[in-house]
Amino acid sequence: MEMTITGRHLDVTDAIREYAQGKVAKLPRYYDRVTAIELIADRTDHNQHFEVELIVKVERADPFVGKVVGQDLYACIDEAVDKLERQLTDHKEKRRNRKHQPPRPS
Repeated sequence: MEMTITGRHLDVTDAIREYAQGKVAKLPRYYDRVTAIELIADRTDHNQHFEVELIVKVERADPFVGKVVGQDLYACIDEAVDKLERQLTDHKEKRRNRKHQPPRPS
């Protein structure tokens, strides 16, 4: 699995990189076909807000994207990971239960 952490308009320090890697590394346990994860941290609005975009690429599906804007970079990372956990879990449930649905009435 490929993991990329980049920063726009800010330097990604070792502390930020370690924190993000620790949080993002948990995502494959929610859906086992994760192939790549990309986290983009951006500083916006004259250094007052941060924007975190988390893109998870999986096999046989479109990429999942979570975007969060806030004043604390670490909180934004947490929220983005939470969004992707929910998206991956929902996708896994849909794929798992798709075959066992009762037939639709005509």
